[in-house]
Amino acid sequence: MRQTFSALPRLSLEPVHQRGWGSLYDALANGRVEVERLRDLLVNSLPDADPLVFAVDVTTWPRCDAECSPARGYDYHPSRHSAGQPIIAGWAYQWICQLGFERDSWTAPVDAARLHPLDDTDQQAAVQVRALLGRLPAGGPVPWLVFDAGYDSAQLTLDLAAERVAVLVRRRSDRCFYADPPPRAPGSTGRPRRHGAKFNCADPTTWPTPTATLVLKDDQYGTVTVQAWSGLHPKQQRHPGHGTRGPRPIVRGTILRVRVERVPAKTRPPKVLWLWWAGPADLELDLDLAWRAYIRRFDLEHTVRFAKQTLGWTIPRPRHPAQADRWTWLVLACYAQLRLARAVVADARLPWERPRPPGRLSPVRVCRGFPRLLVRLGSPACTPKPAGRSPGRPKGSRCGPATRYPAIKKPPRRPARRRPRPPGPPDRQRSTRPPPTGSAADSGMPAGLNHKLSPIRVSVRGEIMSTAGDLLVAFG
Repeated sequence: MRQTFSALPRLSLEPVHQRGWGSLYDALANGRVEVERLRDLLVNSLPDADPLVFAVDVTTWPRCDAECSPARGYDYHPSRHSAGQPIIAGWAYQWICQLGFERDSWTAPVDAARLHPLDDTDQQAAVQVRALLGRLPAGGPVPWLVFDAGYDSAQLTLDLAAERVAVLVRRRSDRCFYADPPPRAPGSTGRPRRHGAKFNCADPTTWPTPTATLVLKDDQYGTVTVQAWSGLHPKQQRHPGHGTRGPRPIVRGTILRVRVERVPAKTRPPKVLWLWWAGPADLELDLDLAWRAYIRRFDLEHTVRFAKQTLGWTIPRPRHPAQADRWTWLVLACYAQLRLARAVVADARLPWERPRPPGRLSPVRVCRGFPRLLVRLGSPACTPKPAGRSPGRPKGSRCGPATRYPAIKKPPRRPARRRPRPPGPPDRQRSTRPPPTGSAADSGMPAGLNHKLSPIRVSVRGEIMSTAGDLLVAFG
């Protein structure tokens, strides 16, 4: 594909496409993708790395005006807004990609799962991670999982406690953590303390002496200082025993504070980075690996942008989410082919681009030179056979209007508590009036009717008009 296509039928104009434009829609509607075999193939083609570092993030396929598409939810979008808020309706997909420590934008996607609007993002991420660990070779190094600040670090650590995996999650700069309480004095009574000294990320006076410190020089970020405090835990709000009045679980981890001298872009002053790390008991924390692993997490965003803008991931407009899932797996397979062809594709650079050595081409350049390689390799697909002309829709048949599906809004995690309003002075308290005689029971209107149609008495020119239900009957 030489350039980004604007619609799905335009793919049929490519020289390698040997079928009609309608076959593209038929493939998405009635095609079949062996997802498990494709996942195994993607994992088996991962580049060698020690240790394996994976990034997990959620991105949205915008479907704002697709009222006939089910399972749409409201998700965050960085550039598109609705009613002044960065929220759009669409399908959310959770990607898992392997990261590398080379200075390029290449990653290795291994999984992409569509999230239902009512699914828990942390629990679904744990499910995907367990499936990924089952495909990795046994006896290898402990893999690292890197998450952004939108994930719950304690919940992920709790869900993946039984797996040999290290979790690295970014935390906000205003979070609070707690150390273990000191031992109780002999003869003490009452409930034992569960939380010790408070650690406030925004208050340096609450920071104890770091358990480990690393200071190094980097050619991109200058002087890098990493401080670590181990054995801290948050006050967990979401846990399996929530609502049972049982004790909250204590999830311990290590808090990292990363401070750099400068950033490569030099467009804004650098900010302090707070990270949460938790791993197996026999795994020693490498501070140099920790901060570099999170810095490489941004390569996943480059991969998602390349899939959307160049590979045309979100350009098709399928109605059903199953069709979007098939197209998503096709895009992941195409990206894997580009990554594997990185070392053998000839550089088809533009006149104003700088030459690069073989094996160091960007994804856009590899995509630009891939058609020449595809002509030499050929296609494993069979030659299409003519099937005649389709009879089309039977005469006189009607499909009828399609079913509308409103976007699903996530319920609040914790119900809002309404504070009771304090009573006012006796002279200003509202007098208790008896209910009007024209109530819903008197007018014969069903209970639970919309409040806009409920019986309301309106005074016009000194006369009391009848209820809204009577007006509807009178003027009907």
